[in-house]
Amino acid sequence: MDGFVSCKKQKLVTAAECDQVIRSTPCPSAEQIEDENESTDLKLATLASCFPTVDQMYLLDILVTSDGSVKRAREILSSPAEKFPGKRTHNGIGYQTSLAAFQRSKASSTIQPSASRKKVLTRKGQTLHLFTPEDIENHTPCSIIHNFLPAETAETLLNELLTEAPTFERQTFKLFDNVVQSPHSACFYVDSSDERKRQQTEYLYNGSYLTDVRQITPQMRKVSEPVRAAVNQEIARRATQHYPNGTKLKYQSPKEWIPNAAFVNCYRGPNESVGYHCDQLTYLGPRPVIGSLSLGVARQFRVRKIVARDDPDAKATLAAEQDTERAHLEGQIAIHLPHNSLLVMHAEMQEEWSA
Repeated sequence: MDGFVSCKKQKLVTAAECDQVIRSTPCPSAEQIEDENESTDLKLATLASCFPTVDQMYLLDILVTSDGSVKRAREILSSPAEKFPGKRTHNGIGYQTSLAAFQRSKASSTIQPSASRKKVLTRKGQTLHLFTPEDIENHTPCSIIHNFLPAETAETLLNELLTEAPTFERQTFKLFDNVVQSPHSACFYVDSSDERKRQQTEYLYNGSYLTDVRQITPQMRKVSEPVRAAVNQEIARRATQHYPNGTKLKYQSPKEWIPNAAFVNCYRGPNESVGYHCDQLTYLGPRPVIGSLSLGVARQFRVRKIVARDDPDAKATLAAEQDTERAHLEGQIAIHLPHNSLLVMHAEMQEEWSA
């Protein structure tokens, strides 16, 4: 389990140390593959042939930061002041530096920042992988806290839930005229017996009442308070740093976020997952906030933005770039969730994104 909560620091290599390799290694001309229709794989291979000692994930970050321009990426990588990670050995967990680390001020670099820095980075048919808290909160309506609980507490909670998991059921629901079964098992937990009765008699999930509603376990109750405090802190920070006028969104609840229920999902291996959906949480009111604690094997949480066809901004964009731009805007993003990470899905998530 230690492999999910630690990583080795990468050795930094200066561009000067690789200068001899760069001069002696032939590589294709940037102009030969500068066509925006060329695949990312070809562009990445070109950069790798020019900078064979540089880690490929770093090369990909530089390429994305350069808006897909191989020429601009080579200029950044060739800068004498530039430092970049050497190639990694594959004996640790995956690592990626933040895209924000490559943004430069005009005073610190001769390469001007891209005018389209706020441009959406997602692309049709491709997956944008996000690892760091900075990238996740800048490109999605989510924020993440790594190593959230003390390691021993996280392991104890995981073991407790693993003993419960064999009794979880696979939900069934109607899809068009067919009754289908969820590809993973789950169970619903609440904090009191009164809430348990309400969930079984007052609320519908996927068109039916829940029959298996349980009271939260001792360890779940123990971590409830730190989750509550962290989520409320993230809500306040999100409003201050990302919302207009530094206040909560319209129709977002002004009250404190209180965790009174938990939906525990169990994924037994890579073949178990859940398709794209938006949670039906209307009884919680509009713009609900969800806290999600990941335990065990690291997984990807894939999300994409929903672009309404009657959205004036979307219409203006589509008038210029047609359906291709819509496909880019709705491109897939993979948020990487290591063990013991708390993901907060903020107020705009359920109504403007699918996961």
